[in-house]
Amino acid sequence: MYNTLKIDAESLAQNKAEHTAREIAQQPDSWQRTASIVDTQRPQLQQWLQPLLQRSDLRIILTGAGTSAYAGETLAPYLTRVMERRVEAISTTELVSNPNDYLLHAIPTLLISYARSGNSPESVGAYDVVNQCVEHCYHLVITCNPDGELAKRADGSSNSYSLLMPEETLDQSFAMTSSFTSMLLATLEVFAPQTAQLPALTNVTRNLLEGQLDAIQAIAHRDFKRVVFLGAGGLKGIATEAALKMLELTAGKVDCHAESPLGFRHGPKSMVDKQTLVVLLQSNDAYCRRYDDDLLAELKRDGTTEWIVCPASFAKADALEEAWLALYYIVFAQALAFYKSLHLGITPDNPCPTGEVNRVVQGVTIYPLSPRNQGKQCA
Repeated sequence: MYNTLKIDAESLAQNKAEHTAREIAQQPDSWQRTASIVDTQRPQLQQWLQPLLQRSDLRIILTGAGTSAYAGETLAPYLTRVMERRVEAISTTELVSNPNDYLLHAIPTLLISYARSGNSPESVGAYDVVNQCVEHCYHLVITCNPDGELAKRADGSSNSYSLLMPEETLDQSFAMTSSFTSMLLATLEVFAPQTAQLPALTNVTRNLLEGQLDAIQAIAHRDFKRVVFLGAGGLKGIATEAALKMLELTAGKVDCHAESPLGFRHGPKSMVDKQTLVVLLQSNDAYCRRYDDDLLAELKRDGTTEWIVCPASFAKADALEEAWLALYYIVFAQALAFYKSLHLGITPDNPCPTGEVNRVVQGVTIYPLSPRNQGKQCA
């Protein structure tokens, strides 16, 4: 019988888990299609981007809300290094509510927006407020929905470029999985393509999905009440997204945290007890890895919890650079959260059927930024 993530189709349907399982499992194939889309559009992208990137004063902001914001937090440190220019991650939720704190009227700005649906109020609101506040602004919209409001705005504007992800990445499940990773991968392919990285990433992730699911499921079946994901640099962004996936798919029944290995000692380490799962997202950089290994040894000496997991040990991922390694790690975290959701009797496709939280955020009012409440930055 056909199965996905080692669960048969009938069980997936009964547990309302079909979409989530398929969208996690499809990611290596979706990444290949994402890269092909970027390659096909590369001439147009370069023609649009090159004049902007030649400006030494160009400010680059990566933005989104929730999961989409964590794409920016994951990528900003890596892109800053490889592009040798400052790249910032500022969420749409901050840009919309506090534009005067973040936007500079006289500084040319490229806003790179991530959005699964492109219909969340903050996504559209950030696009509009940047147009209002920044004299010379440009938008690269990376989205999975050609019919979303954000894509429509970009298509109808001379200062914008809309890059659409493969059709299947418009995730139907509540939690963003393939949409998140495809938008992240697309950014790497546009701004920092590495010929050898995508094949290596695809292979190691397939090995995880084909050979390690029993081990991941066994971890999910442990009776942990809280989980902390630890990662440094861009891996802190992935740790935050991993914590959100566990929180979303377990409907808040598992207490979730994210921190850096060094930051963990400054108070958060006190959360660890015998029912805490620690997931350490180790760096492939030899220098950075020393700090990861020091904390791992310390946690083992403490003996406060026996549940310490290093996803790097599940597949040979040492050839991956940091931002590409992040994609492998988040697939591990997605699968872990999926199995924990099922173990707790929750329906992964819609873990909150009573509607307190929704697939596309609702209930947000975007207020107009009138001249009287614009600061001098947004003059």
